[in-house]
Amino acid sequence: MHLRFSAVCDDARPTRDGKVDIHGVYHDLSAPGFPAKQDRLVLVLVLEWERSDHGRYIFKADLEDQAGDISLTVEGETEVHRPAPDQPPARSQLIMPMDGVIFPHPGQYSFRIKVKGTTLEGPGIFLMEVPEVSEAPEGLAKA
Repeated sequence: MHLRFSAVCDDARPTRDGKVDIHGVYHDLSAPGFPAKQDRLVLVLVLEWERSDHGRYIFKADLEDQAGDISLTVEGETEVHRPAPDQPPARSQLIMPMDGVIFPHPGQYSFRIKVKGTTLEGPGIFLMEVPEVSEAPEGLAKA
């Protein structure tokens, strides 16, 4: 199993032809103070499976800070079908919207994806504290 793609974004949707439309990918956020709350973020993962993999698999994604403290866990499952020999390996496109995500302090946060006893490094977000202005950046405010 391989993590073929991962991102944190504002929105993502599957298309009829098997693609994923992704909007507003970001790698860092600013907040006037901490803890900070992101109104909405979407985690997108594309897992590519071994040809021998098939069936239902449970996965979880932990949002961890640099010290390894987990501030959020998202769990789900995916169904993997064995591909025909002349087809590419099976892939799971996972789109996980999250509302009201709390970041306890500034610094680096990363998603760690756990599936089939393996931990994969997902996308990261760097949180910065900025002086408070008359209005907080859209979507991120002090909790």
